[in-house]
Amino acid sequence: MNGTNKSTSLGFLIYPGFPMACLTSAIEPLRAANEIAGEKAFSWLLFSETGSRVSSSADVGFDPDASLDQAAELDFLFLLSSPQSRFVDKKASDGHLRRLARHGVQMGSISGGVFPLARSGLLSGYKCSVHWCYEAAFAAEFPDHVMTDDVINIDRGRLTVSGSAAAFDLMLHLIEERLGEEVTTEVACWFQHPLVRGAGVRQKIPTVGKQSTSDMLPPAVAQAVEIFAEHIQDPVGLDEVAQAVGVSTRQLERVFKQATGQSPSHYYRALRMKAARQLVLYSRDTMSEIANAVGYVSTAPMTRHYRDTFGISPREDRKTINMFRVENNVSIPST
Repeated sequence: MNGTNKSTSLGFLIYPGFPMACLTSAIEPLRAANEIAGEKAFSWLLFSETGSRVSSSADVGFDPDASLDQAAELDFLFLLSSPQSRFVDKKASDGHLRRLARHGVQMGSISGGVFPLARSGLLSGYKCSVHWCYEAAFAAEFPDHVMTDDVINIDRGRLTVSGSAAAFDLMLHLIEERLGEEVTTEVACWFQHPLVRGAGVRQKIPTVGKQSTSDMLPPAVAQAVEIFAEHIQDPVGLDEVAQAVGVSTRQLERVFKQATGQSPSHYYRALRMKAARQLVLYSRDTMSEIANAVGYVSTAPMTRHYRDTFGISPREDRKTINMFRVENNVSIPST
């Protein structure tokens, strides 16, 4: 890191519709660290592609300090965006990102920011953290990229985190490197942040119908959930899953319902429908391609199960989101 006389400089590149919580979760612990340490150990600047005002997903406006092409002398640059975010001038702006990386700036992303970072080419050959609700969409767009469900992943100058809480954790990591454990602990206490997570900690995925997360499930159920998650495109039968986890089919159905509040088959279908919805909302895939990606040979049964799950057809769902999202004044296609 930097010497004690120079601030560690962080830039945050914000795109229209970026999640505001991710920005505040990153900046607030740095502000507190400066105050506790009595020095300007960290400094930060906001950037947008053109330097113009940017509205967050909560429709709160932010005035950046500068445009992306003015970014210089940074130690870190983090991209904050929705999964759909793209540059207006892709060639020039991707070039600015690559220039910063060549000059030693550590490049990172928070939550949906992993998508434009990957689109810039700066994640090719690197492992990256992807929020579980974006996994299917990310895998569809970047099949050659290596994803991890760790909340934080640091790989040779690429820092990717899965969400706003993970951004807070990463900043605590930077604070500890710069100012030590004592200041870091006090910062965490200021914000009632009870557990400092680092690289290697997996995301906790909520289970439907219960106040639990996937890491709290009984072993047989947790193994079954993992098998289901690995077989979205090529569905596996319940008998096969039960055999793989070492219990009878009836026993698996019983313990699964006790743990999750639903049967394994309903859970599996819901998992596939969540993956389908990611692709509907965050990809350009056709409905036929989406159906195939979540294990259906045709669109009709996928559409029926989608409507049963979300109360709306996939085409209607995409049409609704397109009312709020356009790219270069053209909606993402709904077919």
